[in-house]
Amino acid sequence: MYTGRENGVVADKFPFAITRDDLERGRERYNIYCTPCHDYNGGGHGMIVQRGFPPPPSFHIDRLRGVPAGHFFDVITNGDGSMYSYATRVEPEDRWRIAAYIRALQLSHHATTQDAPSAMRRKLAEENPEAQTR
Repeated sequence: MYTGRENGVVADKFPFAITRDDLERGRERYNIYCTPCHDYNGGGHGMIVQRGFPPPPSFHIDRLRGVPAGHFFDVITNGDGSMYSYATRVEPEDRWRIAAYIRALQLSHHATTQDAPSAMRRKLAEENPEAQTR
Protein backbone atom coordinates (compact mmCIF):
# COMPACT_ATOMS: atom_id res chain seq x y z
CA MET A 1 0.00 0.00 0.00
CA TYR A 2 2.75 2.47 0.91
CA THR A 3 5.71 1.54 -1.29
CA GLY A 4 4.28 0.40 -4.61
CA ARG A 5 6.27 -2.79 -4.18
CA GLU A 6 5.59 -6.36 -3.28
CA ASN A 7 8.48 -8.39 -1.89
CA GLY A 8 10.85 -5.65 -3.02
CA VAL A 9 9.63 -5.71 -6.64
CA VAL A 10 7.47 -3.01 -8.25
CA ALA A 11 3.91 -4.27 -7.83
CA ASP A 12 1.88 -5.22 -10.86
CA LYS A 13 -1.37 -5.31 -8.93
CA PHE A 14 -3.31 -2.93 -6.77
CA PRO A 15 -3.33 -3.37 -2.98
CA PHE A 16 -7.15 -3.14 -2.93
CA ALA A 17 -9.94 -3.90 -5.38
CA ILE A 18 -10.50 -0.93 -7.67
CA THR A 19 -14.15 0.06 -7.89
CA ARG A 20 -15.93 2.53 -10.14
CA ASP A 21 -15.86 4.99 -7.22
CA ASP A 22 -12.08 4.51 -6.95
CA LEU A 23 -11.67 5.25 -10.66
CA GLU A 24 -13.82 8.35 -10.31
CA ARG A 25 -11.74 9.52 -7.35
CA GLY A 26 -8.59 8.73 -9.36
CA ARG A 27 -9.91 10.82 -12.25
CA GLU A 28 -10.64 13.72 -9.92
CA ARG A 29 -7.18 13.59 -8.34
CA TYR A 30 -5.53 13.13 -11.77
CA ASN A 31 -7.36 16.18 -13.09
CA ILE A 32 -6.14 18.24 -10.13
CA TYR A 33 -2.53 17.11 -9.84
CA CYS A 34 -1.53 15.58 -13.18
CA THR A 35 -3.22 17.49 -16.00
CA PRO A 36 -1.07 20.62 -15.75
CA CYS A 37 1.76 18.58 -17.28
CA HIS A 38 0.21 15.35 -18.58
CA ASP A 39 -3.07 16.85 -19.96
CA TYR A 40 -6.51 15.29 -19.61
CA ASN A 41 -5.73 12.46 -22.04
CA GLY A 42 -2.29 11.58 -20.70
CA GLY A 43 -0.46 12.70 -23.82
CA GLY A 44 2.02 14.99 -22.06
CA HIS A 45 0.80 18.28 -23.52
CA GLY A 46 -0.65 20.03 -20.47
CA MET A 47 -0.83 23.79 -19.94
CA ILE A 48 2.56 23.94 -18.19
CA VAL A 49 4.17 22.22 -21.18
CA GLN A 50 2.42 24.63 -23.54
CA ARG A 51 4.10 27.43 -21.61
CA GLY A 52 7.59 26.01 -22.09
CA PHE A 53 8.12 23.42 -19.35
CA PRO A 54 9.75 20.16 -20.56
CA PRO A 55 7.07 17.66 -21.60
CA PRO A 56 6.63 14.43 -19.68
CA PRO A 57 6.37 11.21 -21.68
CA SER A 58 2.95 10.24 -22.94
CA PHE A 59 1.26 7.51 -20.91
CA HIS A 60 0.43 5.90 -24.25
CA ILE A 61 3.95 4.98 -25.33
CA ASP A 62 4.77 1.27 -25.27
CA ARG A 63 7.28 1.65 -22.45
CA LEU A 64 4.70 3.12 -20.07
CA ARG A 65 1.89 0.85 -21.22
CA GLY A 66 4.09 -2.06 -20.19
CA VAL A 67 5.22 -0.93 -16.74
CA PRO A 68 3.68 -2.41 -13.60
CA ALA A 69 0.96 -0.37 -11.89
CA GLY A 70 3.30 0.21 -8.95
CA HIS A 71 5.55 2.26 -11.25
CA PHE A 72 3.00 5.06 -11.37
CA PHE A 73 2.53 4.90 -7.59
CA ASP A 74 6.33 5.12 -7.17
CA VAL A 75 6.69 8.09 -9.52
CA ILE A 76 3.84 9.96 -7.82
CA THR A 77 5.45 9.20 -4.45
CA ASN A 78 9.10 9.94 -5.28
CA GLY A 79 9.04 12.03 -8.43
CA ASP A 80 11.08 11.33 -11.56
CA GLY A 81 13.05 13.62 -13.83
CA SER A 82 11.44 17.07 -13.74
CA MET A 83 8.48 15.79 -11.74
CA TYR A 84 8.75 16.35 -8.02
CA SER A 85 7.31 14.13 -5.30
CA TYR A 86 3.61 14.33 -4.51
CA ALA A 87 3.96 12.20 -1.37
CA THR A 88 2.97 15.08 0.90
CA ARG A 89 0.13 16.21 -1.38
CA VAL A 90 -1.58 12.96 -2.39
CA GLU A 91 -2.53 10.23 0.09
CA PRO A 92 -1.27 6.70 -0.70
CA GLU A 93 -4.76 5.37 -1.48
CA ASP A 94 -5.30 8.23 -3.93
CA ARG A 95 -1.92 7.53 -5.57
CA TRP A 96 -3.17 4.02 -6.30
CA ARG A 97 -6.46 5.43 -7.59
CA ILE A 98 -4.56 7.77 -9.91
CA ALA A 99 -2.48 4.80 -11.13
CA ALA A 100 -5.72 2.90 -11.83
CA TYR A 101 -7.11 5.90 -13.72
CA ILE A 102 -3.90 6.12 -15.80
CA ARG A 103 -4.43 2.44 -16.69
CA ALA A 104 -8.01 3.29 -17.74
CA LEU A 105 -6.70 6.14 -19.91
CA GLN A 106 -4.20 3.77 -21.51
CA LEU A 107 -6.88 1.17 -22.18
CA SER A 108 -9.33 3.69 -23.62
CA HIS A 109 -6.68 5.21 -25.87
CA HIS A 110 -5.98 1.84 -27.48
CA ALA A 111 -9.46 0.30 -27.32
CA THR A 112 -11.35 -1.13 -30.25
CA THR A 113 -15.00 -2.07 -30.50
CA GLN A 114 -13.93 -5.67 -29.84
CA ASP A 115 -12.96 -4.58 -26.31
CA ALA A 116 -16.55 -3.51 -25.59
CA PRO A 117 -19.05 -5.94 -24.08
CA SER A 118 -21.07 -7.82 -26.70
CA ALA A 119 -24.30 -5.97 -25.83
CA MET A 120 -22.55 -2.63 -26.40
CA ARG A 121 -21.05 -3.86 -29.70
CA ARG A 122 -24.55 -4.82 -30.90
CA LYS A 123 -25.92 -1.42 -29.91
CA LEU A 124 -23.05 0.34 -31.70
CA ALA A 125 -23.64 -1.77 -34.81
CA GLU A 126 -27.36 -0.90 -34.78
CA GLU A 127 -26.64 2.82 -34.42
CA ASN A 128 -23.93 2.88 -37.08
CA PRO A 129 -24.19 -0.14 -39.39
CA GLU A 130 -21.59 1.10 -41.90
CA ALA A 131 -18.90 1.35 -39.21
CA GLN A 132 -17.91 -2.28 -38.69
CA THR A 133 -15.55 -3.30 -35.90
CA ARG A 134 -12.18 -1.63 -35.99
